[in-house]
Amino acid sequence: MIKEGDLMQAQELLNYKNWVVVGDVLNSSKYAHRILNSLKAADFNVEGVNPRDNTNTLHKSLKDVDYKIDVIDLCINPLTGLNIMKEALELKIDKVLIQPGAESEDIIEFCKNNGITVIEGCALVELSYYNRKV
Repeated sequence: MIKEGDLMQAQELLNYKNWVVVGDVLNSSKYAHRILNSLKAADFNVEGVNPRDNTNTLHKSLKDVDYKIDVIDLCINPLTGLNIMKEALELKIDKVLIQPGAESEDIIEFCKNNGITVIEGCALVELSYYNRKV
């Protein structure tokens, strides 16, 4: 759960403009899809990543993204999420927002042990605050 003191940290992630949303971003019934489109609408530089994508329209890996990723929005099952975070460490990506349901103790521990800022929260909630300020 997001703690009261983490709200400011979650908001601070919105100071970074280069994001990826990891999850089923092509499925309009999934939060990953809504988050990706909401970030785009707020003028963030954002692309979708889904390791299981078979459409060849998405990146399958963080390594496939052609810009320096500032923040990962994790909207995928925790087992896959842990592998994504291992790849993030290799690429020196040091910030992740973990959506409800994508979290696990393994991911949180991995991030904390490797200097990755890990925040549990909802990008849609954070964007609603951000959009009021803009």
